[in-house]
Amino acid sequence: AGWIVAGACLVWLLHDVHPRAILASAGRLSWAWVAAGVAFDILSYIAQGWRWELLLRARGRLSVWRTTQAIYAGLFTNEVVPMRAGELVRMGLAARWLNTPARAVFPSLLLERLMDGFWLAAATGTAALFVPLPDSMRIAAGLLGVVVLLGFGFLEWVSKRPPGGPHTGRYGAILRWLEPMEQSIRNAGLSRDFRTAMLASGLVLLGQILAFWSIMQAAGLGLGFGAGAVVLLIVHLGTMIPNAPANLGSYQFFVVVGLAVFGVDKTSATAFSFIVFLLLTAPLWIIGSLALSRSGMTIASASRRARDTGHPQSTASDVAPIRDSEGTGGWRTMNLSRNEPAR
Repeated sequence: AGWIVAGACLVWLLHDVHPRAILASAGRLSWAWVAAGVAFDILSYIAQGWRWELLLRARGRLSVWRTTQAIYAGLFTNEVVPMRAGELVRMGLAARWLNTPARAVFPSLLLERLMDGFWLAAATGTAALFVPLPDSMRIAAGLLGVVVLLGFGFLEWVSKRPPGGPHTGRYGAILRWLEPMEQSIRNAGLSRDFRTAMLASGLVLLGQILAFWSIMQAAGLGLGFGAGAVVLLIVHLGTMIPNAPANLGSYQFFVVVGLAVFGVDKTSATAFSFIVFLLLTAPLWIIGSLALSRSGMTIASASRRARDTGHPQSTASDVAPIRDSEGTGGWRTMNLSRNEPAR
């Protein structure tokens, strides 16, 4: 289904746009602005790595470079495999390096998504006060806000459950499976690390906006920072549902939709949509492939580790935080056995 949507979007985009128009736009790029855009994009991923490092402290210690490596490996996987399988890859890498079951790492990813959703909904709501957004985008932002509130409400309920409570009754098996997650969520709570991670999420979005706007400047679209922010927010909202790898087709479609709000013609908008996609995706391909290759794992092995629920006899105490796995070795190749903590 994802490829069908991607194909339909690409047909609509290109049926009345000649390839020469895209090549002509690429020939007029300001490469200084391109370099700035790529730099901001990389910084946004480092900010994401910092945020994840903060959220993982409930399970153990990894360096920011190690968490950023896992993020890039996951992003690279998303570029080549559908349904965002990269989340499994980075979860598997972190579980291996922390020597902990993958389900103990999962809450950190859930918190990330909720934080991203909060900032995206808040930014879209603010933008709607100044720009007449499409009705579908305002509805999507409202629904996202509701989901985020429900998600944080669920986490609050989990964090307030008494530790070691009874796991009997209709939902006993589910509660036993969730026990390591409960510990991670309870440890994160509303701690200083959690609040700092929430602020880091804002930096992630800001870096992405700066990267996108810089490429707009490089292409000479002549739109301000606010317009760049609104267009990227529309793209984020439009591509929330997993589809083809790299959001091919849907990404370009929503760039054109966003630019249409500011009166950019379809030919110019389509050309820019392919340019910004290539310029911000090519570095991700390069860095992501290096990150994955130097992790010592493949997409398949990392995904298997992410699906591993740990040893059958494990309990919450068996997956207590590991405080000595700093991972200060950078992005060197890891040749670790399954149960050996990262050094």
